[in-house]
Amino acid sequence: MKTLGIIGGLGPESTIDYYGKIIALYRQRTRDGSYPQFIINSINLKKGLDFMDANNLPGMADYLVEEIGKLILAGATFGLISANTPHIVFDEVASRSSIPLISIVEATCTAAKAKKLKRLALFGTRYTMQATFYPKVFSREGIELLLPSPGDQTYIHDKYLNELVSGKLLPATRAGLLAIIDRLKTGSDIDGVILAGTELPLILRDSEHTGIPLLDTTEIHCEAAVSEMLS
Repeated sequence: MKTLGIIGGLGPESTIDYYGKIIALYRQRTRDGSYPQFIINSINLKKGLDFMDANNLPGMADYLVEEIGKLILAGATFGLISANTPHIVFDEVASRSSIPLISIVEATCTAAKAKKLKRLALFGTRYTMQATFYPKVFSREGIELLLPSPGDQTYIHDKYLNELVSGKLLPATRAGLLAIIDRLKTGSDIDGVILAGTELPLILRDSEHTGIPLLDTTEIHCEAAVSEMLS
C-alpha cells in the first residue's frame, strides 16, 4: 500500500479531523478490520501565518518543501498539506517535491463538478478568499466563485483565526456564518458553499444549509487521499 505523508498543524484542530476521517474512510473501504498506517508532520502554525502576514510566499514555499522532505525521509510515497491557505504556493511546492502531492483545490473542484454546481461561495481565511488559486482551478471547469462582502470576509477571517483555530466553536459564530450564507443565497443566488478552511467544517458540520450544499474540503481531501492509498 502507498504511504501517505501529511503536513499537519495548520491548524491542529483540523489535523485531528483529518486523522479521524482518514482512519474511518479507510476502514469503510477495506472492511477487513485493518487500520491505515500514515505519517503526520505537525508543523508550526505561527511560522506559516507569519509568512502569510508578511506576504513572503517564497519563504512559505521553502518552509513547506523542507517539511515535506522530512515526510519523505520517514517513508512517505505521496503527500498532502492539510490546510487550504498554504495551497497559495501549492504549484511551486508540488513542482519541487519528489513525491506527488494531492491538491485540496483540485479535489474540491472535482467534487463540485460531480455535483453539477456552477455558482459557489468561497469561505476561508482572508488569504484564501482574496487569492487566485481557487478561481484559477475552478474557472477551467466553468464554475463561478463568489466572495462574501468585505465586511463578511473580515468576520469570517477574524472568527477563523481567533476562535476556530483554537477549537472555540461558539453557537453565535455558527449563526453568523449561516447568516452570511443566507445573504449570498438571496443576493447572489449561489448553489453551494466551499468551506475552504479546514476548521470551518468543525463548526458547520451539516452537509447543507437550507438546501445549499456545503462542500467540506477536509472530507473531500481525505477521500482523495484514501483512494490514492488503496490504488
